[in-house]
Amino acid sequence: MSELPKTFEPAEIEARWYQHWEERGLFRPERPEAEPFTIVIPPPNVTGSLHIGHALDNTLQDILIRHARLQGKDALWVVGMDHAGIATQMVVERNLESQGVKRTDMSRGAFVEHVWEWKAQSGGAITRQLRRLGASCDWANERFTMDEGFSRAVLKVFVQLYRDGLLYRDKRLVNWDPKFATAISDLEVETKEVQGKFWHLRYPLEDGSGFIHVATTRPETMLADMAVAVHPEDERYAAFVGKKIKLPITERLIPIVSDEHADPELGSGAVKITPGHDFNDFEVGRRAGIKAAEMLNMLDAQARVAQTQDGLVPDHLLGLDRFDARKRVVEMLEEGGFLEKAEDRTIQIPYGDRSGVVIEPWLTDQWYVDAATLAKPAIAAVRENDIRVVPKTWEKTWFNWLENIQPWCVSRQLWWGHQIPAWYDEQGDVFVAETEEEAQREAGNRLLRRDNDVLDTWFSSALWPFGTLGWPEETETLRRHYPNDVLISGFDIIFFWDARMAMQGFHFMGEKPWKTLYLHGLVRDAKGQKMSKSKGNTVDPLGLIDRYGADALRFTLAAMESQGRDIKLDEKRIEGYRNFATKLWNAARFCQSNGIGASGAIEPPAATLPVNRWIVGETVKTVQALDLAMAEFRFDESANTIYQFVWASFCDWYLELIKPVLSPAEGAGGEGAGETREVAAWVLDQILVMLHPFMPFITEELWHAMGDRPYDLILAKWPMPDARALDPEAGPEIDWLIRLISEVRAARSELNVPPSARTELLVLANAEAVALQSSNGSFQDRLLRNRHYLHRLARLDYITVFNTGTRVNLATGELIDRTIGDTTAKTPGIQLVLDDVTYMLPLEGIIDLDAERIRLTKVIAAAEKERDGLAGRLSNPSFIERAKPEAVEKARSDHAEKASDAEKYKAALSRLG
Repeated sequence: MSELPKTFEPAEIEARWYQHWEERGLFRPERPEAEPFTIVIPPPNVTGSLHIGHALDNTLQDILIRHARLQGKDALWVVGMDHAGIATQMVVERNLESQGVKRTDMSRGAFVEHVWEWKAQSGGAITRQLRRLGASCDWANERFTMDEGFSRAVLKVFVQLYRDGLLYRDKRLVNWDPKFATAISDLEVETKEVQGKFWHLRYPLEDGSGFIHVATTRPETMLADMAVAVHPEDERYAAFVGKKIKLPITERLIPIVSDEHADPELGSGAVKITPGHDFNDFEVGRRAGIKAAEMLNMLDAQARVAQTQDGLVPDHLLGLDRFDARKRVVEMLEEGGFLEKAEDRTIQIPYGDRSGVVIEPWLTDQWYVDAATLAKPAIAAVRENDIRVVPKTWEKTWFNWLENIQPWCVSRQLWWGHQIPAWYDEQGDVFVAETEEEAQREAGNRLLRRDNDVLDTWFSSALWPFGTLGWPEETETLRRHYPNDVLISGFDIIFFWDARMAMQGFHFMGEKPWKTLYLHGLVRDAKGQKMSKSKGNTVDPLGLIDRYGADALRFTLAAMESQGRDIKLDEKRIEGYRNFATKLWNAARFCQSNGIGASGAIEPPAATLPVNRWIVGETVKTVQALDLAMAEFRFDESANTIYQFVWASFCDWYLELIKPVLSPAEGAGGEGAGETREVAAWVLDQILVMLHPFMPFITEELWHAMGDRPYDLILAKWPMPDARALDPEAGPEIDWLIRLISEVRAARSELNVPPSARTELLVLANAEAVALQSSNGSFQDRLLRNRHYLHRLARLDYITVFNTGTRVNLATGELIDRTIGDTTAKTPGIQLVLDDVTYMLPLEGIIDLDAERIRLTKVIAAAEKERDGLAGRLSNPSFIERAKPEAVEKARSDHAEKASDAEKYKAALSRLG
């Protein structure tokens, strides 16, 4: 046993133990015969830094993997990083530009070499940060989505999907980033509210008989308009369907078509259709019979005006930036009398989350995956409970998206990433193969050039559950650990990553990628607002670790992770759980100072004292509750279960209750003390094991500090609950004792009884009622067994049982028989009711009862006044509608608090005898 320092300082402990675990390979002990348990980490970007969302996600995963490891399973937490195509290319380009070099000044190969150099020197900072959090990943087998083995898997999947007819090249609209000149995913698009305009235009009919009125936020796109749509049931336009409009500026003739996309209740009911520059219009155009190859594109890759296929865009507009073109087009429309009005509007505009520029829906040739076909087994798996989604409410979202899924654009116009394994001959014929040599064999003597595009990073990360395990090779690791057991994921990537893993897993492995999909919410600030740099309310998890320790942050995130709800992260909660760690530390120091060390027993020691039999039973009940909560992925319940047991049952009660037993000065040492030390040591060991998945650092430190151990805590054995340890007599008795002491303490506190004052307790009930309180001998025996506790913790000197006349001296155990008349029941004091037995705490001469009644009456009135004021505010619809959500929530919380205070003090007043 090594003596613990007085103060718990987490920083040194965390660094020392993490290095110890990793260097000794304890994150992945060899257990080839054990039941496998597998989690794959959502691969963070190689450019990334740990944010609070990462901290939540990885804390939950680490809890599960440490728990499985303690259960003796072959626990594998696959770790690695995503190459993050656009993010990494942007970082490296910025570094080169700081040196006066542009990417376009060098060859593709030279640039890619620069990226690999950057990764070796600066990439992967997040993996070091995950270590600080305590993530016990299989670092010895860390993967990277661009490593050789994984890259082979990516190429094989592309080629196989192509040969299966599930991957093809097509012309469709994409989210186009003009700054980076590449398609991007929906996840990389950030929609913002901005102040814009709504331009109302007058489109002339071809025959000169009138105008059709349309409105748009992007008047420049009229250069590529191909139709005007009206609703098929809109009688105002029934006679116009099939007629043509002569567009201003280009004089292009376009048809008026009927389509349900047009809303008769919105504006004029007619909408301009630009299939090449709007996602909704693209679908309208297709329904109108316009083929993608015929759709007009009036912008180039940098969002400058380009000539359309029909050559009708005026030359003086060509080459203009889209926003400059907007101004010029509006001027031309106004000059021609085609601008009816322009009104200011707040509009939603898509921006690139990294480039910061407005994203353009752009018609271009890209590679697509037939997601609708691949989605079918993923839909069936959730519907048939082959994949369990937790919480179940997310199933509806899963079905809605997958049942209406669109083709998946998987090509990107970048240099960094998996270059698409497709080669073209001079006629544009394509040859898809895993290697250039294979493609050349298929093409014969034709000269080939490789596709310049790379694959979307979501395409490669969709293979993560099996590509990291050795696929396409049939490895033993793949056989044992696929399908994975659980995927922990933020709900925000359920479409981009989770569903695509399911699609690829079923297609290439013939089986689900994981048995359970657990979706957690967002981490918000203490007021419930979404964190963002612009609001200045983001929190740095590393800073929180510096201030409070990793264990406190981890426990906070687990305790607040309630299924289906976001987390409102308040730093006070983290501080509170740091105090929890300190309380456990001090409890261990108390044990050391009283000769309690490490327990060598797996099974609970034999116990005779009720307090020891009680704590053994409470330990077993805690293990049972914890096992149930963990099986249901109730992280909050799991954390609260172990918290309540450690803080209340063990520290506040058990350690206090055994002090008289351990103290010779109180005459309770000897044989009982030896048993108590054994039990206390065993219980503390069980606590350290149960708490380890949540707070790994402090528990490992205390595990070793309590004595010599044959193994580290990280490899200990998870407790096995044995219902036989639940004592039917000791449990109820100690429960009664704790509740009685708590009632006495609460009464003293409510009435401001001085802490130093010692009192008597009267039992106001007949002998039969009192006898029912004990299933182990008489009530008198129970009092004698627990006199030390009542004397010390309730600050009672005597307990007198009314009517029987029995009085117990709690300090000595002496029984005093005396006759007590009815006047005893009328003694001024406060009444307590416990299990249908009424007790009286005489307070005459200790406090001024009349003054206390006056004080309580005033406190009640003040609480009720505040309660009613808050109730009035909450019943006002104007307040609910106009106030900020956090203000409404605070008012509700304050109302509940004041209502509770009023009831509490009313009860105290009514109990005064």
